Amino acid sequence: MNHRTVSPSECQAILERHRDALWRLTAGYARQRADREDLYQEILLAVWGALRRFRGDCSERTFVYRVAHNRGITHRARVHRARGPSLDEVLAPADQRDSPEVETIERERAAGLGEAIRQLPLAYREVVMLRLEGLSSREIAEITGINENNVDVRLTRARLRLRKALTEEETR
Repeated sequence: MNHRTVSPSECQAILERHRDALWRLTAGYARQRADREDLYQEILLAVWGALRRFRGDCSERTFVYRVAHNRGITHRARVHRARGPSLDEVLAPADQRDSPEVETIERERAAGLGEAIRQLPLAYREVVMLRLEGLSSREIAEITGINENNVDVRLTRARLRLRKALTEEETR
């Protein structure tokens, strides 16, 4: 196996490039902030340790997400009491210049979407969270270890469930 040596400064730069995305990804595997923080630290350590095995067979981003995804699954299995992510911060409105009324409506919508995502089965939630990070179906397939068609099927089914859940929420 042809391994390359990644210097500590390179590791630090890679972790810094993916810091925000890795934090958001923790929401797919841990509900409470303290659990997310623990998972985030585990992910950082796992990525740091795994980088010496990075051969460039895929993009850096795909490699980092794959390590994070695997660590998230391990964490979720260990902390099985976690029922879903807290996505309120992840999905909070980006434009804070809106009026307080608009901000309140947007926060409520984001909270509703976050709750709907939390209710998805883990297989659907994983692909949705990765898609929200802007990854392609091919990249999601590499990260999750499923084929690209399966990713697309899961995304379609997840969208249908989300649409149904959000429609039901609006009619209440």
